[in-house]
Amino acid sequence: MKLLEGKVALITGGSRGIGKALAVRFAAEGAHIAFSDLNRDEQMEATEKELLDMGVKAKGYGSNASSLADSEQLAADVVKDFGRIDVLINNAGITRDKLLMRMSEQDWDMVIAVNLKSVFNLTKAVQSTMIKQRAGSIINMSSVVGVNGNAGQSNYSASKAGMIGFTKSMAMELGSRNVRCNAIAPGFIETEMTHQLSEEVRKQWAETIPLRRSGKPEDVANVAVFLASELSAYVTGQVISVCGGMSR
Repeated sequence: MKLLEGKVALITGGSRGIGKALAVRFAAEGAHIAFSDLNRDEQMEATEKELLDMGVKAKGYGSNASSLADSEQLAADVVKDFGRIDVLINNAGITRDKLLMRMSEQDWDMVIAVNLKSVFNLTKAVQSTMIKQRAGSIINMSSVVGVNGNAGQSNYSASKAGMIGFTKSMAMELGSRNVRCNAIAPGFIETEMTHQLSEEVRKQWAETIPLRRSGKPEDVANVAVFLASELSAYVTGQVISVCGGMSR
């Protein structure tokens, strides 16, 4: 039997990159997929078709994760369309990298809103459904940068570190209702974002990783499947680094 057979997963930022890898991997394990991005565009429609072709129910939603009103509407729409929400993956995220002396207030506010406030928004929006079900798994996509920090990424680091504190708090608040909350902290993962870096920079990054290579989105998705399934039924409030040993 597939690990996530019949479960409904809601994935933010699910049209591309790690989010899409999560959606495809979860569908392969039998989960029905609701996913969101800021707009319903060609990429979302292509991802939706790919998932439907895998034999599961799937639907993409245009929704602003940094808006509480949008998040509440999204949760309501998913329950209406799918009947339940078993897994929430807070994956939406952006970067606006600069040294603090050059970082604008807008750079700071935007990253905190999209990366951290979205986690508050979506968790708040779905928790009542999971509490009523007396079952659910919330997975927050943090980063090794949220654990270790990184020069030029104070806004991103703060958002991802905040996500870890939020994860541990939600594990305490929701545990008695059989709702688990964990975080994944990816390291240097090959995505559209990292492909924009020069070959030299990517090589320098790889040299700092004990496994001497970057990770794939599927590496993150495999851990997410574990956290969403009954294999991790006694795991909550934890941060799992998927980083090839960068974070120690």
